[in-house]
Amino acid sequence: MVETEQAPPGTVQPKLTLRGIRKSFTRRKITVEAIAGADLSVNQGEFVTLVGPSGCGKSTLLMIAAGLEEPTEGDVVVDGRLAGPPGPDRCVVFQRFALFPAMTVRKNIEFGLRMARVSSKERAERALAEIEMVGLQGFEDAYPHELSGGMQQRVAIARALVLEPDILLMDEPFGALDAQTRAVMQEQVARLCSELNLTVLFVTHSVEEAVYLGDRVAIMTARPGRIKDQILVPKDADWRGLSVEDATGHADFSALRTAVWKQVKEELNVRPATKS
Repeated sequence: MVETEQAPPGTVQPKLTLRGIRKSFTRRKITVEAIAGADLSVNQGEFVTLVGPSGCGKSTLLMIAAGLEEPTEGDVVVDGRLAGPPGPDRCVVFQRFALFPAMTVRKNIEFGLRMARVSSKERAERALAEIEMVGLQGFEDAYPHELSGGMQQRVAIARALVLEPDILLMDEPFGALDAQTRAVMQEQVARLCSELNLTVLFVTHSVEEAVYLGDRVAIMTARPGRIKDQILVPKDADWRGLSVEDATGHADFSALRTAVWKQVKEELNVRPATKS
């Protein structure tokens, strides 16, 4: 029997809930507590960015949300139900593009649909629609090695979106890109997620990126990671919809960036604990 939960009357049930998540690793008789009681929720159509010092457990928490990592304790809940193993309802975009080198752009994007036994006609139609969505027309038959880093990441994003996931989980997807390409990708992802009303949890090391993309910025403590604070980013902010360059020069953007950075900076000198 599947466990379900009902939201209290008058409240909105989150699309994704991470509840009491703990994660410990033991290596050579030393136990390291990576995450200690993290609680986070993401509402339908909300873009939540997750920041914190290196090693605080951001990516581990995202992998737990995806079902790719088992928590030591705690639950992952989607639409009020325990999420269980990985599935097409939660798609992950990784920092490394993880494309199949021997497959063309179109075949890479179709891969998940083929695994789901979608007909070849529908696969082709949906893949071509996503290729147009991410601006890769003319590159349908190109191979990954023939594409720039930014183009490869667009293929990875299209491969996730073609499955029409309920939740998109992004683990530092622009971390391997140069500064100019990263700015372009940030603008494209902001546009796509707004147009498609996607539910997104996005891990990043960049405070600026977190503020630019997020409806809400969640800040993690140093290891063992917990959610320290959450800062709302107004949907009606004057800089919304602007380029990265124009947005980051806006006074209100700078104030939010400073507020988030102050919280992250407080964690940078915290010494992580270990258990023997």
